[in-house]
Amino acid sequence: MDFLYNNSSQNINSHVGGRSEDLTLHFFADLPPTPPRKPVPHHHQWRPRPVLSDPPPSLPLLLVILSEGLYPRTVSSAAAPLKSESFTPFIDTKGKNVQWVFLGCPGVGKGTFASRLSVLLGVPHIATGDLVREELSSSGPLSKQLTEIVNQGKLVSDEIVISLLSKRLETGEAKGELGFILDGFPRTVRQAEILDDVTDIDLVVNLKLPEKVLVEKCLGRRICSQCGKNFNVANINFKGENGNPDISMDPLLPPPQCVSKLITRSDDTEAIVRERLSVYYEKSQPVEDFYRSQGKLMEFDLPGGVLESWPKLLEALNLDENEDKQSAAA
Repeated sequence: MDFLYNNSSQNINSHVGGRSEDLTLHFFADLPPTPPRKPVPHHHQWRPRPVLSDPPPSLPLLLVILSEGLYPRTVSSAAAPLKSESFTPFIDTKGKNVQWVFLGCPGVGKGTFASRLSVLLGVPHIATGDLVREELSSSGPLSKQLTEIVNQGKLVSDEIVISLLSKRLETGEAKGELGFILDGFPRTVRQAEILDDVTDIDLVVNLKLPEKVLVEKCLGRRICSQCGKNFNVANINFKGENGNPDISMDPLLPPPQCVSKLITRSDDTEAIVRERLSVYYEKSQPVEDFYRSQGKLMEFDLPGGVLESWPKLLEALNLDENEDKQSAAA
């Protein structure tokens, strides 16, 4: 296993030099091999190369990491929130699989960015919202119960979401899918704990926007009833407050063939949107804290619309769209 130090060799030597001969970097070569890990259902293969913080942690902590087979994405000297500008995971996507989660308020753009990354990385984009809507339209055993919940603007229960997601993961596994990008799940700590029991999550991206922008985005959402693609007719221009930058988002308009077929989701009314946001804020903080404590949370403040935010998100994730497309084409 390789470690990347965000540090110079001179600085590393200053941390190691002066210790006894038994506690030098050569000591790592004599460590016992890590014990085999027990297979876990839905467990996927890819692991990021760990990145150690600057300054590096103490030598005893490094020994624990190596000898116990721990693979943290980052090792930080303080449990501070991880921001996109300071959190730079090493991501090797060529021939690998990813297990990512996208968090964020309703309307923030989880589906848009998760879908783009799904295409770029070659893994399925699984949105629990889509799973719920598919069940609603299928007249299945949960359809009536889900209709009442959605129309009231409430969150779907853990039991229902987990049932739908488990079914989707089993279907994907049977088709040979390896890896995923989850959108809209987990929404509670209980869901996060259950997810940890069945698979490894490598990275959790928390997308953020001011509430007034979120409301306008949700009210502008449209869906083509024929092709199923999502669009947004809202033209957003908000002045920044308290030193925050202005936020401008151009509408994401449909092509001519979809204009006459646009529909609005039944839950995209202002009253329901504000209720959903209120419920989300109450429930989301514990989930963010759960993944922050694991060193997996990357908070990303969207600077604007898709055209402006997409390249900045790729930069935060250490991804190059052109390079990955060329690699996939080869």
